[in-house]
Amino acid sequence: MTTAHRRSRPDAFSRRVGCRMSRRNAVAMLGASALALAARSADRAAASSAIAAPAADDLHWMGLQEISRLIQTRKVSPITLTERMLDRIRKVDATLNSDATVMADAAIAAATRAEREINAGRYRGPLHGVPVAVKDLCYTRGVRTMGGTRVRKGFVPDEDATVIARIRASGGVVLGKLNLTEGAMAGYHPDIGIPLNPWNTSRWSGVSSSGSGVATAAGLCFAAIGTDTGGSIRFPSSANGVVGLKPTYGRVSRCGVLGLSDALDHVGPMARLVVDVAILYDTIAGHDPRDPTSGL
Repeated sequence: MTTAHRRSRPDAFSRRVGCRMSRRNAVAMLGASALALAARSADRAAASSAIAAPAADDLHWMGLQEISRLIQTRKVSPITLTERMLDRIRKVDATLNSDATVMADAAIAAATRAEREINAGRYRGPLHGVPVAVKDLCYTRGVRTMGGTRVRKGFVPDEDATVIARIRASGGVVLGKLNLTEGAMAGYHPDIGIPLNPWNTSRWSGVSSSGSGVATAAGLCFAAIGTDTGGSIRFPSSANGVVGLKPTYGRVSRCGVLGLSDALDHVGPMARLVVDVAILYDTIAGHDPRDPTSGL
């Protein structure tokens, strides 16, 4: 992402001394600034980090929209991409602990179905064949939904949450369920590990949707579902350097999502780019007659 360079407006200091500043003094000031920036960069590079810097040719660092175009034009296979993402989860998430349950077999099956459909000319849209992950508050048919608790460790829903059903209907590949605080509240259950910030494991990873923020930032999925009652999409997005959206109340169905507060709960997308958040949001938003708060 590039930032347009704009001519800066002179501040009071530059107006006061600019005409008296010699070329030598100006060069000295610029040199000092460059040294300070270099020192800060060195400090950041030396900080504890659980993942390597992104490389241009690594598919897992691409944006959702970008990888979607490669899938649509058959330059990237959904099966190969999903296998790569699952392999990365196995290698990286042993340290970061963002995943509560990895759905490897189901993900490969979904990727195989997506590839077959795309090759037959039945392209469903920008999420088709793209690996994503979901917070472990969302019901997933046949896969446990723990909600960050021990008491629900054996709870296996017999239906999908509406957001999951819409992701599947769009052809998205669900890689797994992501860790969160116990019951989406303040702390973590001692039997369930804490997701670690991928840029510096000693730093905060956010609150309830911390697994969604960590997995997205670390290139373990191209987007994720989070929930927000009092900051649980916004805080982990900020802490892990990704983009999160707390949608307008009632725009995204909460049917099949373990609740914390009927008046305050929101379900929303998280991704590394704004356009990718918009793509996932467009997929999951819309009226749901099964949610009495939908459209309010």
